[in-house]
Amino acid sequence: MVILFLDLDGVLHADSVYKLPKKPLELRADGSLMMYAPVLEAILDEHDPAGLCRIVLSTSWVRFLGFSQTMKKLTPGLRRRVVGATWHSEMKKSDGQPYSRPIDPFDRIPRWQQVEWYVNRHKVNCWLAIDDLHSGAQAWPDDLRQHLILTDGTKGLGCPSAQSELRLKLKALLAEATRF
Repeated sequence: MVILFLDLDGVLHADSVYKLPKKPLELRADGSLMMYAPVLEAILDEHDPAGLCRIVLSTSWVRFLGFSQTMKKLTPGLRRRVVGATWHSEMKKSDGQPYSRPIDPFDRIPRWQQVEWYVNRHKVNCWLAIDDLHSGAQAWPDDLRQHLILTDGTKGLGCPSAQSELRLKLKALLAEATRF
């Protein structure tokens, strides 16, 4: 099996999504939410018709909207491949103070560490991550870069070079996964 860690903002649409109280999510850029989901679905179907590639959501959407609501935003083809998320609600814990907000340790660590934590905990051997975060504290370390498909946050998977890199790395990982 191959695990694909999937960020949403900057990957399936531009990284310009806002959530206002009591209002639906709003994309403040050209296009629409999840506009590149069909592109990802087509690439996965083309290279993995057997469904060996599974998706783990590595997006802040799961923390803010919940897993079920995030799943509803995906295309049916992508939803079928999702097996979990790097974050789940049990990760929130109280700091013991009355009326205080829960502490979420994932708020304090970069995305690559969230992914690495999942990989180690679940003993994942074959994996890729599609993400637009790669600067400052969010920069992926050199030893994990071969697993990263880095997207431009304004173009996401609408960028042909990101699509080509995904095809190439996915094909190689699927070949490796079927050898075991």
